[in-house]
Amino acid sequence: MATVLLALAIISTGLYAGFMLTFRTGVMPALARLSDEQFLAAMRRINEVVPRPLFLLTFFGIIVFPAVCLVVPVDDRGDTQLWLLVAGLVCSVINHIITVAGNVPLNNALAAAEKDGASGDGSGRADSEVRAAFEPRWNRLHLVRTLFTIAAFVLLVSSALSSP
Repeated sequence: MATVLLALAIISTGLYAGFMLTFRTGVMPALARLSDEQFLAAMRRINEVVPRPLFLLTFFGIIVFPAVCLVVPVDDRGDTQLWLLVAGLVCSVINHIITVAGNVPLNNALAAAEKDGASGDGSGRADSEVRAAFEPRWNRLHLVRTLFTIAAFVLLVSSALSSP
């Protein structure tokens, strides 16, 4: 059972890290080339589509599976394997904190801006101002959470490969 749980932890974290990296290296650079109006519309639609069941399974799996691995008794788990697993879980938790406290509020503000006015956030700001308030901060937060998720994946794989 412990081996299956560790495999699920690695798979979910690897899938999530791949998603984050693809977004960082492919999606955001492509969106950066769009006009302000196109960029804002695209980000709003992405933010509506991403939080679907399969994504949420992966999103929560990167926390749940490593945490369950830690509570399932394993006779031959060495200290190194344990600490690598804990470190991987910590990196995933930090990713979630950044996401929930940083990126999601920015996404919500972007959605609210669309509801408040066709071109801005209800304060009369132009699309360029709305984008300038959103894009650089969102990208910085996304870079940090991507790095933490990649670190979590590497740590979990290292945990699986470490000998007891």
